[in-house]
Amino acid sequence: MKILIVFDKTIPVAKYGGIQRIVWWLGKELVRQGHKVIFLVGEGSSCPFAEVKIYNPEKPLREQIPDEVDLVHSYIPVMEELNKPYLVHMESNTKKPEYDINTVFVSRNHAERHHATCYVHNGLDPEDYGRPTFKKKNYLHFLGKAAWRVKNVKGAIEVAQKSGNKLHVIGGSRVNFHMGFRFTIDPNMRFHGMIGGEKKNKVMQESKGLLFPVIWHEPFGIAITESMYFGCPVFATPYGSIPEIVDKESGFLTANKEELINYLKDPADFNYQGIHERVMEYFSITPMANSFLKLYEKIMNGETLNASKPYFEKDSEPKFLPFA
Repeated sequence: MKILIVFDKTIPVAKYGGIQRIVWWLGKELVRQGHKVIFLVGEGSSCPFAEVKIYNPEKPLREQIPDEVDLVHSYIPVMEELNKPYLVHMESNTKKPEYDINTVFVSRNHAERHHATCYVHNGLDPEDYGRPTFKKKNYLHFLGKAAWRVKNVKGAIEVAQKSGNKLHVIGGSRVNFHMGFRFTIDPNMRFHGMIGGEKKNKVMQESKGLLFPVIWHEPFGIAITESMYFGCPVFATPYGSIPEIVDKESGFLTANKEELINYLKDPADFNYQGIHERVMEYFSITPMANSFLKLYEKIMNGETLNASKPYFEKDSEPKFLPFA
């Protein structure tokens, strides 16, 4: 099969960029399984395993699709009629009145909140993380864009402090102007900023768990699965996709701050190897690619992926979910 993957950003990404990594990993796994992938992506992109074409936002997408491809897998909205079967892979929490009928969401909850049924869980590439050792240390970690209030790094810091835990923050700095001035003095709170690759992996490798009290409906959360890859249990709020990813054997979920603080004072023992194996079975690139191959077959046979066009109902959920 010849597949065109469309994305308007540059690949690969060096540090953050969850969607960029999903785009890259999916293309890589499809090629490994014997398919041909062409990337139509942002300027400055390169790839050793697939052909790269540069996406021109000023030009109709239809005119940029090579004749040879069988279908289009787009990470940007399709606003025109295409001459090839296509699907739209929706990774974010956008709130639009209408989506393409062939939109694929990233979790069951993500789909349901948009009145849809089609979803595929994101999968990570184990080759980007190396072999986990499961030797846990004496700190928790937070992973996410700390400048986003919905990620609730402030809540994570408070929980860590009150439960007597050290916290390593990946994705934020000690001084933050984006959320109103915030300066954290506590030396038990270590801020790594926006790091990636081996530096980020090392923090997760040596962590005893991910502290992730988000206050929005997390669409999927690569931060969760990459932490679990290293055997880290997840201590989080039960919002969005999180209950689909974190079961009772791999973490503890609550929207009650005091309950989470008390739990983390003396947490249960977890099977780190079992947590890792859960990611490999359900949230790695092979099951993700296999799920998309089934959807490709459907759209090439003229089927739609949802019964009707998905949509988001205005004011159907608060901007910030409770954590108190």
